[in-house]
Amino acid sequence: MTTKQRTGITTGWLIFMLVINILSALLYLFKQNLVASDFHNGIPAFMLFFLAILSLINILFIVLVFKWIKKGVWGLIVTNILAVVINIYNGLGIGQSLLGLLGIVVLLLILQVKKNNHSNWSNLT
Repeated sequence: MTTKQRTGITTGWLIFMLVINILSALLYLFKQNLVASDFHNGIPAFMLFFLAILSLINILFIVLVFKWIKKGVWGLIVTNILAVVINIYNGLGIGQSLLGLLGIVVLLLILQVKKNNHSNWSNLT
């Protein structure tokens, strides 16, 4: 049996995503005024709490990707689309909201990089 090997760029990107989601959850929970200032009409506290929960769920999905579980990628896609919808609904600009999907697009591209003739995507189960 061949040991699965992740490319360095994939490992680096997953670590970056972990850090960003941890910081996002902390901001949503403890710096609500700072985050709310980005929204034209403000954002209800319960929505910020929900976004914090999504960030924490993203951490779980990133760990799944680290463990070679493809459901982690699908979960990240769903939670990030949900976050974009919430942001647009609450008055954040469409362009700024769609930037939230950039990390997922980068992850999907990075997962196509091959190491030992196998892409990281093909190693996911």
